[in-house]
Amino acid sequence: MTQSSEQLIEATKTFAKETLSDAEGGHDWFHTQRVYRLAHRLAKEEKADEIVVQLAALLHDIADAKFHNGDETIGPKIAARFLAEKQVDESIITHVCDIIRYMSFKNSLDGKSPLDSNELRVVQDADRLDAIGAIGIARTFNYGGFKNRSMYDPDIPPKLNMNKAEYKKSNAPTINHFYEKLLLLKDQMHTATAKKIAAKRHDYMLSFLDQFYAEWDSKD
Repeated sequence: MTQSSEQLIEATKTFAKETLSDAEGGHDWFHTQRVYRLAHRLAKEEKADEIVVQLAALLHDIADAKFHNGDETIGPKIAARFLAEKQVDESIITHVCDIIRYMSFKNSLDGKSPLDSNELRVVQDADRLDAIGAIGIARTFNYGGFKNRSMYDPDIPPKLNMNKAEYKKSNAPTINHFYEKLLLLKDQMHTATAKKIAAKRHDYMLSFLDQFYAEWDSKD
């Protein structure tokens, strides 16, 4: 790399912020910023490669497949092109793009990822932490509204143990997403700090669901 690590990270922040300026509220720059902060924190604790972690965190949602007709190749391609323009080492580009390619929850539904690195685990934990707790709840309902999905339908139960194809096609009510993904994430954390944070956020979601059902049935 011909530029310093600090310059590269700042340039990547600028690129991500500009690219995501019109993104859906749950997958916008602020989501990326939260994931970046958490991932950077976890990287230090886990002694992961901080440059790889920071770049992957900043670029992980640069072109989320669900906003690009399900095409999972666009994000890694955009990230690779940007990093190549910045003359980043090829080994780093490959690692960052592999993290983007394999880190999502849906890609874990069809078996173990072909990539197994400390950096992947760190960024994955940070991203999944942002999917649970108070912000996770807000993001879930924001996306449900974006897709014009009902909040809840007692006649449509959650579908558990979906494979990747089923998960991608699901149009279920937003509450179902808690059981199909969010409540599963606590037990999928890798790092010690993420596990601790996840336990607290998980309990918050359970309390929210109790309150939601009480209000739905007018029993609160």
